[in-house]
Amino acid sequence: MTTTTHPRSVADKPGTARLASIDILRGITMTVMIFVNELAGVSGLPWWNYHMKANIDAMTYVDMVFPFFLFIVGLSLPLAVRHRLKKTPSLPPLWMHVALRTASLMTLGLILANADDGDGSRMLLSPAVWAIVALIGAALFLNEYGKSERYASLIRGLRILGLVLVAAMFAMYRHTPNPGHSSWIDFSYPEILGLIGYSYLAVCILYIPTRRWVWAPLGWFLVLMAFNTLTAAKWLTVMDRLPYWFWPFSNGAMAGIMFAGIVTSVIFLGAHRWQALRQKTVLGLTFGAAALIAGWVLTPLGISKIRATPTWSFYSIGAAVLLFTALYWICDVKGKTGWAFFVRPAGSNTLTTYLLPDFWYYILTAAGVHYFDTHFTMGMPGAVRCAVFTAFILAISALLTRCKVRLHL
Repeated sequence: MTTTTHPRSVADKPGTARLASIDILRGITMTVMIFVNELAGVSGLPWWNYHMKANIDAMTYVDMVFPFFLFIVGLSLPLAVRHRLKKTPSLPPLWMHVALRTASLMTLGLILANADDGDGSRMLLSPAVWAIVALIGAALFLNEYGKSERYASLIRGLRILGLVLVAAMFAMYRHTPNPGHSSWIDFSYPEILGLIGYSYLAVCILYIPTRRWVWAPLGWFLVLMAFNTLTAAKWLTVMDRLPYWFWPFSNGAMAGIMFAGIVTSVIFLGAHRWQALRQKTVLGLTFGAAALIAGWVLTPLGISKIRATPTWSFYSIGAAVLLFTALYWICDVKGKTGWAFFVRPAGSNTLTTYLLPDFWYYILTAAGVHYFDTHFTMGMPGAVRCAVFTAFILAISALLTRCKVRLHL
């Protein structure tokens, strides 16, 4: 008997631009990220509430937040590329968008990575105010203003003002890595946003030229994960001597996780011969289970987010694929999305939500408010505070989304 999809399903619409399951998975990931980032400042909780250190072969749910973001970027990439080429069937504008998106994420990452180290005595602003102004500038440039002809000049002016503010903040920035020695922006670590942006560039370099071949994403995924395995086994060591900006593929882990998202997107949304819901579900479950088995087999090479080992990658991929498969069935096939009302704005307005905790932190710092640095920082009271803070950020995100404040890359 042939299995068909629910009438509300989008499974038979390869051109669909947006899926509820992707937004909800992104929103859940964002919610967990806000919570665990805040939880990092709370002590006295069980070990599995924190990132594992690099010298420990273990991982926790906290270590899976970053790879889930990478996976979701991969999930969305085929849809985004298809949508852009449908609007403008030309590759140069597409590559221009890829370059602009990468540069924007790198810039935001460098702002966040450098803000706390700024030397207020060598700048015109305190580090916290510097970060606020820089982020406001980025927000002015990246905000989705719509296509109003009436306000076209105003919108253009706001974007230019945003660029000027960011450029001015970068030109002004100084930090003091050594006594008596002043230095400019430190490019050695572009924060999570920068790493996502650079991995996105690496994946686009491989995916866009081969996007018409249905098996290409799986092939690239296997190549990248094999590369990750060889580097973890110390059979390839040249990557350890290359700066991240020279080789965007790093040790293969981040780009491999992103390609796992693309493979999953192809399974559920691609134009292939396995269109029945049962076939797609079996393929998704098989891919997720295979990733978990591969992670288990490669355990002797270590388990670590910091070292980006293959087991960490495969376990994260397996969990992400299986969770997406479940969400796809619940949200897109059965049409049950009401339960996710509290995370969906964060999933559809991701960049805005991502930056909200940083804005809050820098505003409090600039105002000299340090209450939460010394209160509710232990055990269960601290965890409750983090949960309340997470709900507060999600509420602000929902309000901004309703007010059409949306940062778009």
